[in-house]
Amino acid sequence: MGKNDNESHQQHEHNHINHSGHEGHHDHNHMNHSNHEMNQNHDHGHLKDEGHETHQHHNHREMNHDHKGHRGHGGHAGHHAHMIADFKKRFWVSLIFAIPISILSSMIQMLFGYEIHFSGDSFVLFILSTFVFFYGGKPFLQGAWDELKARAPGMMMLISLAIITAYVYSTLTTFFIEGSDFFFELATLIVIMLLGHWIEMKSIMGASKALEELIKLMPKEAHKIDAHGNIVEVSVEDLQPGDQTLVKSGEKVPLDGTIFEGESTIDESMLTGESVPIEKKPGMEAIGGSVNGSGVLKITVNKTGNDTYLSQVIQLVSEAENTKSKAQGYADIAAKWLFYVAVVCGIITLAYWVTTGDFEFALERMVTVLIIACPHALGLAGPLVISRSTSIAAKKGLLIRNRIAFESAYKVDRVVFDKTGTLTEGNFGVTDVYPVETVGEEELLKLAYSVEIQSDHPIAKGIVKEGKDRNLEMYDVKDYQNLTGKGLTANVNGAEVSVISPGAMKANNISFDEKTYEKLAAQGKTVVFVVKDDILQGMIALADIIRKSSYQVIKELRELGIETVMMTGDNSRVANYVGEQLGLSKVIAEVLPHEKSKYVKELKQGGKKVAMIGDGINDAPALAESDLGIAIGAGTDVAIETADVVLVNSNPNDILNILKLSKATSRKMFQNLVWAAGYNIFAIPLAAGVLIGLGIVITPAIGAVIMSLSTIICAINAQLLKID
Repeated sequence: MGKNDNESHQQHEHNHINHSGHEGHHDHNHMNHSNHEMNQNHDHGHLKDEGHETHQHHNHREMNHDHKGHRGHGGHAGHHAHMIADFKKRFWVSLIFAIPISILSSMIQMLFGYEIHFSGDSFVLFILSTFVFFYGGKPFLQGAWDELKARAPGMMMLISLAIITAYVYSTLTTFFIEGSDFFFELATLIVIMLLGHWIEMKSIMGASKALEELIKLMPKEAHKIDAHGNIVEVSVEDLQPGDQTLVKSGEKVPLDGTIFEGESTIDESMLTGESVPIEKKPGMEAIGGSVNGSGVLKITVNKTGNDTYLSQVIQLVSEAENTKSKAQGYADIAAKWLFYVAVVCGIITLAYWVTTGDFEFALERMVTVLIIACPHALGLAGPLVISRSTSIAAKKGLLIRNRIAFESAYKVDRVVFDKTGTLTEGNFGVTDVYPVETVGEEELLKLAYSVEIQSDHPIAKGIVKEGKDRNLEMYDVKDYQNLTGKGLTANVNGAEVSVISPGAMKANNISFDEKTYEKLAAQGKTVVFVVKDDILQGMIALADIIRKSSYQVIKELRELGIETVMMTGDNSRVANYVGEQLGLSKVIAEVLPHEKSKYVKELKQGGKKVAMIGDGINDAPALAESDLGIAIGAGTDVAIETADVVLVNSNPNDILNILKLSKATSRKMFQNLVWAAGYNIFAIPLAAGVLIGLGIVITPAIGAVIMSLSTIICAINAQLLKID
């Protein structure tokens, strides 16, 4: 969720909390600075907290989610690695067995003009081929059974149709009927298909671990406050709504609840992707899984189990991923239609030639049709292109996790950006410096830099960074003092220098240029004032800095005719300012974390293809819901695990490379599939004996040669893939 730069200053004041026991070290709880402080009940910070409150009343109880039910989901990466190793092993073992099968094959002997015959040679060939069929063909046979049960024929059923036909017919010719065996075709088809699947699986990452990463965020234990006020260590699973818990400094909030005692800042970055800690006071909401800052909080548990915010995010991610996983890639679609063509042509071929009275010839023609219908090239056409594009992507800083989503990335009509950490850097920076006439800009910054150097608050860090970037020298500073609810003051070279909020300025009756302030506030910037001995020295405006690369990517996407949308939790004032600066097509502001996926779903209406770029846990459901989910590499693990593509260099500009590479990859994939399928269109009728009257018929030997040639052409074509 994008965040108003002012949000970190929730109550519109500049509050410095002095940490006892840490001399001179202050936590700088800056507040929101607004020109309408007395009327700001719709304060952006409050918006955020009220948003969570609203979220509580949002009924998601129909989401039947069980944390334990997802614990196995995290094993996908290990399962994927095991599958890669399994395909690799089956490939090499099958290849070793395929060598003697090829040597003993009568077709190979005829092609290369040699003869090897010994007693029982056909039986040895049968034994070797039987092993390859059951051992090497096992993954395809199992996959075909799954496709059959799902009534969705694809690559596995096409491969299985060919190898079962080849094995059964060859077994018959070995022991029962006259005819040529197809053991060579059986072995080479299995070996090449195993190679193709191994290459493809190596080229893409494992199944998403997003749900496991989400579950890891939840603490396992909590400090429960019993009826007598004693602290009891309990399992989080044992907590019930209404229970009171104690959250110490640095600990995670166990479950969603309401703070009833204590003040602190809470880091929700792991949940929302926001870099700025949020000040929390009694009456405010706390999300389970967020990290408490320096204070101690007492929280009344509101939600447990499926009702918690994190559980709902898990459920949304799970549902979106399950929906997306039903999509089919080009090779699957081609395989599905080739399966239907093979079955129909095989039946027609058998039916026709049976009428001639020669059943064995009719059977041989049908078997040849069914085997040729599954070209070796089809097994490698996709994997070789995927392997090549994955290699190019890695060099460009792109990590492809979902092949099918990536294949169709070039069709994207709308790109949705998160704001904070995506279009912006996620860190405050100085945008404007307005010294009074008698004070220079450098002097103003030196005063603020010297006072703020002790604070670790994001606003202070922004000022300190500016000071360091300008190589400013610090003044001798002592006697730090926390002005509760106002700001921070210190003795700088014998003068009292304060960095305070607009509220403190008004309270102290210090006048300032309200017109300039209004202009800065209207742009969603946070403004602090530097005062020396009760005399205004100037004002400094800060904001979450827009990435330089963001301007370029928005411009180029617009030129490609792609809509650019920013979706953020910021108030519309800040969001619209960023939108205007970048020239975005649309801005959707004040979006609660759990609502992002709903907006993505709406943007997909009308058949639009939507890509989403985000970096926070709150982006995970939207990333999963979108047609193409893109995670910023510097973002949270959950966002990365949910994404289809990860931008390793955290540069939004890389989305242009995704679109270019997707288009080039899809073009090569299509070329290879057309070539592979084209071979079938040419070969199947000849295998069926359409031109037998002219003496033209495809024998197994000729089929093998054409198959090999087709495969080589596909391999060369895949290597020619490149992008500018």
